[in-house]
Amino acid sequence: MAKPSKSKNLKWARLFNRITGKLTRAAGSPLASILAMLLIIGWALCGPLFGFSDTWQLVINTSTTIITFLMVFIIQQTQNKDTTAIHLKLNELIACHEKASNRLVDIEDLTEEELSVIKKYYTKLSALAEKEKDLHSSHSLDEADENHQQKFKSLKKPLHA
Repeated sequence: MAKPSKSKNLKWARLFNRITGKLTRAAGSPLASILAMLLIIGWALCGPLFGFSDTWQLVINTSTTIITFLMVFIIQQTQNKDTTAIHLKLNELIACHEKASNRLVDIEDLTEEELSVIKKYYTKLSALAEKEKDLHSSHSLDEADENHQQKFKSLKKPLHA
């Protein structure tokens, strides 16, 4: 049995991405919300016609379960793609800025403990920036203490006439 070619797989992946993207946008639209509300109202209004029977309840329960089940996978796929795109854009911004720490590229692959250490460091950076009372102050992960000390020393130096 022959393996499917990469170009064929890529074609199916692109088709799937287009379909799930359109479905996700459609499901999140105001029209979809209105249609869902109208469906529920219509179902509720049919209750007296069917004597509020078990079958009447089963129709809405089955319908909403199927829709929810399918939408979970469609929305998750779209969210995964969007998250990857955002990470790549942020990585590009980090990589292109000379003072940014390249350690932050692919930070999403770190463990919870490693992220906690970095979060503590950024909390410290925030405290340093707050002390400076300067909205334009920024520090990289590697240079924060050094930059803070240099700025502090330059403020203490007497002005030369």
